Amino acid sequence: MTTTAPAPPPVSDADPFGPEVLEDPLPFHAALREAGPVVRLSRYGVYAMGRYAEVHAALRDWQGFESGAGVGLSNFRTEAPWRPPSLLLEADPPRHDAPRRVLVDLLSPRALRRLRERWTAAAEDLVDRLLAEGDEFDAVPALAEAYPLRVFPDAVGVSPEGRENLLPYGEFLFNAFGPHNDLVAEGAPRLPELSAWVNAQCQRDSLADGGFGAGIWAAADRGEITHEQAPLVVRSLLSAGVDTTVHGLAATLHAFATHPDQWRRLRARPELVRVAFDEAVRWASPVQTFFRTATTDVRVGGTVIPHGEKILMFLAAANRDPRRWDDPDRFDLSRDPSGHVGFGFGIHHCVGQHVARLEAECLLTALAARVEAIEVAGATRRLHNNTLRAWGSLPVRVRPAR
Repeated sequence: MTTTAPAPPPVSDADPFGPEVLEDPLPFHAALREAGPVVRLSRYGVYAMGRYAEVHAALRDWQGFESGAGVGLSNFRTEAPWRPPSLLLEADPPRHDAPRRVLVDLLSPRALRRLRERWTAAAEDLVDRLLAEGDEFDAVPALAEAYPLRVFPDAVGVSPEGRENLLPYGEFLFNAFGPHNDLVAEGAPRLPELSAWVNAQCQRDSLADGGFGAGIWAAADRGEITHEQAPLVVRSLLSAGVDTTVHGLAATLHAFATHPDQWRRLRARPELVRVAFDEAVRWASPVQTFFRTATTDVRVGGTVIPHGEKILMFLAAANRDPRRWDDPDRFDLSRDPSGHVGFGFGIHHCVGQHVARLEAECLLTALAARVEAIEVAGATRRLHNNTLRAWGSLPVRVRPAR
């Protein structure tokens, strides 16, 4: 029996972190998928995957594609980071297991039921106040940012004072997963201030009783995690629990503003609200990329990725792969979006995805009951980020329901 010798992968000199690609990544994603199952990105000396099958398989294979070396371009084992690695995103079993178990329990759908009534009331209040002021507004600050910044830090137990710091902190964090380009440099001056504020919120005495943060510290008291791990687990919530939901909500609002037939469908069938959010996450992929590192020589297709090499997983490209999805560029509530990799997959899938879905359900339900139509009302603006697909401004005009 003969074994086919590995072939060198196709090489691309495109810059996935350049402003043109960050503004509109779809042409690059299509070219990446067509080039092959694995592509070498010559600018950064890393491998890349953009097809659904390979991305999905690699995300499941934490033994072959580890997160422990960092989910960004930098390797925590060889480069001094500006922060310690996340105990969830950037740790593999067994170090990853106990912190994740604590959060899975705290953020389970059953545990979140106690928040539904309060979050529904907050959404209805926000939408009512907004509509009372007029029928035109910027949906990013008015809805996509305002709602998560109101309900999620409350649920964690963070004081209202200073919580606006969560957005620029998260923006820098996700930029830092990419190269040290202008986006990282622009956020660096505020980093000491933002990091100090976030670290202070992770301490036991800063967190209100009954919140997720207090629950994490209680788990440390029970010996489920160490007291040294507790503030790092709280920080994981604050680092990844706001920006991703903000941009997911903004993507959903943009999808409905540009697909009025789907908004009518949602209003006619409000039970589709969670399908709508997941379809928006598939369609827009607020989290575009994450890195992994090969723990051994790994064969993918006809290519061998050598031990120690970084692999850039294009979640967004996989989520629009026509090999997996019919008419993938269409936002369609008749689709079953389950299986998308917008929340990751495998043991590192987003532990807070049920929180994001509940926030989306409450806000979109309040909107659908009160707004008959929504449309883009002016020039939109993208917010460039090395990891996230984000809106900086989304002016909309709504027609209130009668």
